[in-house]
Amino acid sequence: MTKVIINGSKGRMGKALLRCGEINPDIEIIAGIDVGDDLNNVINNADAVIEFSFHDVTRNIAELCSKNKKALVIGTTGHTDEDKAAITELKSQIPIVWASNFSTGVNTLFWLTRKATEVLGTEFDLEVVEMHHRLKKDAPSGTATTLSEILAEVRQVSIEKEIRHGRQGIVGERTDSEIGMHSLRGGDVVGDHTVVYAGNGERLELTHKAASRNTFANGALRAAAWACSQPPGLYSMEDVLGLE
Repeated sequence: MTKVIINGSKGRMGKALLRCGEINPDIEIIAGIDVGDDLNNVINNADAVIEFSFHDVTRNIAELCSKNKKALVIGTTGHTDEDKAAITELKSQIPIVWASNFSTGVNTLFWLTRKATEVLGTEFDLEVVEMHHRLKKDAPSGTATTLSEILAEVRQVSIEKEIRHGRQGIVGERTDSEIGMHSLRGGDVVGDHTVVYAGNGERLELTHKAASRNTFANGALRAAAWACSQPPGLYSMEDVLGLE
């Protein structure tokens, strides 16, 4: 049985992780940590830490896990480039599963997006559309960012140069290489993501819609158990699912 600590236990995802962990026979949630709690007090009793709090604290959590040789699962998004680099450096010390989305379906979407982009070539225009609940703080979502990175990697273009976050005014004709990104916010939407391939005379759309945060929670718990049997390194959810 894998002993797990949930960091960010009072948030939406933290609560889902606690609920799902309670009924998972392979997981023991030994502590839920949130603002005002000290992870140092309980980390020695755990095998892994699942971090779903806020990007400002992830780096400190990662360094503490590295110091105590505990596996780490990161689901938080919105990190700075500096924090990303510092956390990534710890991959030589502990196993880290870092994913923008822990849903089995979404990670299948990542795989399908790569394959579809390879098959369709450069004759199709690429757009990404995501929608989340009205309380989400960052945009675009981490999942949408991952999708755009896959598109850019396969097309061999610079994501920084080609991404278009919405369009306004006289922007001119669409270029062949640009990747559109559109973020919608409203209501209690858990997470919808669509990749649009628009060609002449036909259009392909790959869509995933999440109805429950339990989907992400169960994936993160699965990742934690998997990570504990891995050597130090930086892994994705696709690695956990054997999709790589």
